[in-house]
Amino acid sequence: MSDSIRGEREWRLYVDDMLDFARKVEAYTADLDQLAFVSDGLTYDATLRNLALIGESAARIPESVRDARPEIPWRQIIATRNRLIHAYLGIDDDTIWSIIRDDIPDLLKALERLRQTEG
Repeated sequence: MSDSIRGEREWRLYVDDMLDFARKVEAYTADLDQLAFVSDGLTYDATLRNLALIGESAARIPESVRDARPEIPWRQIIATRNRLIHAYLGIDDDTIWSIIRDDIPDLLKALERLRQTEG
């Protein structure tokens, strides 16, 4: 297998990972309001972990693919990962809840479109 074929397959797997992690975020928080989310330590920790993993996967997708899909906020996704990993004591729960409720559904749709077109 050539390096280019292997490289293309690899970035698609990272998109699949992002989809899986985002679906977990939705599943973990589906029946919760913000107060219940923040109060449930296991759900909170699992959700933050999956948000960080979304960013970790996004960082491994080639720049050329990211540039071709400006509707996906790649830099913000990666920056969120960095903030979650490096500033865990400074995490703003309102921001996290906004990401969960407002950004994750849109991200899922955009990633699903990307996978359909790049199959």
